[in-house]
Amino acid sequence: MFQVMKNAWKVKEIRQKILYTVLILIIFRLGCAIMAPFVDTAALSTWVTENSDGNIISYMNMLSGGALSRATIFSLSISPYINAQIIIQLLTYALPPLERLSKEGEEGRKKLNMYTTVLALIIAVFTSFAYYLTMKNTMGVLAYTNGGFEQYFSMICIMFVFIAGASLIIWLGGLIEEKGIGSGISMILLAGIISRYPVDIFNMIKLMFSKETRADYIFVVPIVGILYIAMIVFIVFMNNAERRIPIQYAKRVVGRKQYGGQNTHIPIKVCMSGVLPIIFAMSFMQLPSTIELFVPRYDYPNGFGQKFYNGFLDFFNSNSIGYAVLYFLLIIGFNYFYVSMQYNPTEIANNLRQNNGGIPGIRPGKPTSDFIQRVLSKITLFGAFFLGIIAVFPIIFSKIVTEGFGLTQLASLSMGGTSILIVVSVALETTRTLESQLMVRHHKGFLE
Repeated sequence: MFQVMKNAWKVKEIRQKILYTVLILIIFRLGCAIMAPFVDTAALSTWVTENSDGNIISYMNMLSGGALSRATIFSLSISPYINAQIIIQLLTYALPPLERLSKEGEEGRKKLNMYTTVLALIIAVFTSFAYYLTMKNTMGVLAYTNGGFEQYFSMICIMFVFIAGASLIIWLGGLIEEKGIGSGISMILLAGIISRYPVDIFNMIKLMFSKETRADYIFVVPIVGILYIAMIVFIVFMNNAERRIPIQYAKRVVGRKQYGGQNTHIPIKVCMSGVLPIIFAMSFMQLPSTIELFVPRYDYPNGFGQKFYNGFLDFFNSNSIGYAVLYFLLIIGFNYFYVSMQYNPTEIANNLRQNNGGIPGIRPGKPTSDFIQRVLSKITLFGAFFLGIIAVFPIIFSKIVTEGFGLTQLASLSMGGTSILIVVSVALETTRTLESQLMVRHHKGFLE
């Protein structure tokens, strides 16, 4: 990766794109420091630190790089756009008009992007209003909450700031895709997540060398660092892993020219769904804790309903074993669901037969489709277990170090499995983009 970056920097056009991308990301990070009006940011940050354990607030705060806990203009970050992309992608397979648009090439893609942007703005309006109500009713961090002109004026200002920030992020992401390197939304997501890593690393070093905590953390912190490095290596390996199905094309003569007779393969990636199954499962698992923000638990359960509600919330606590098991199973289920929508073995088998191709030892048609389906099922299971391990391991590790050894200060680390998976995936995708641009320009150092 570093060699690719070095070779890309030597090409003037690519270097300009890299610098342009860095400039956009700097603008994004500057926006994360501009606070919204009428909010007590110190009280908000304290509340998020103490109460956002596994709920929707912690998830959005992670995606925004901590901007949500400071009520900045980019508090919503790219969450509305990600949700809109997921919804449009699912509707593409459910609604024939959207499916036709997806097959119309560049023009169809532009229309789908427009629908995604409009839906993202609608979600941003709803999310900003919900976050305002949470700050008003649950957090108690607003300046005006007693009704009257001041309260409604402050509500409109706060909502407009959040909606404008979400719109600006979508625009900045479009600029990166047009004039920069990589996917704009992915790069902004990457910048938001890694912005919290220096703070975590500094806190871990401080725990090692502080007189009060040195005895407890001097050996634990290096182990944590080794585990995170091992996790990154594992993610890189699984991202590049693929199953190659051999394909052989029959020879045919057209006039004086001979076509076909080639041997190639169909690559099936082990982790073809990326981080989306984790996002789906996380959204589902956060619903109970999100409900708790609006309907607090009962402190003194006397009836069956109160006991059931408190037990229900305890089960969906992000530090419980039940939560981890259900989370793992949901990731496997959503991974199969997403792959089944993205990969159609019957269509692949028909395309192979139309192009005089086939899998050696497998008859064309339905036998080919069944063979691809069997291979796909096995690969999908491996990919699902990989995603489940990456997502659940930090939960289990946090429970061991906090409850088993009493090292509670490690529980606040933001370097979870999902965030590391996103960072590594975006970094690998950006590297592949740079490699493709270097190949187009026949960069001598790269080809050597």
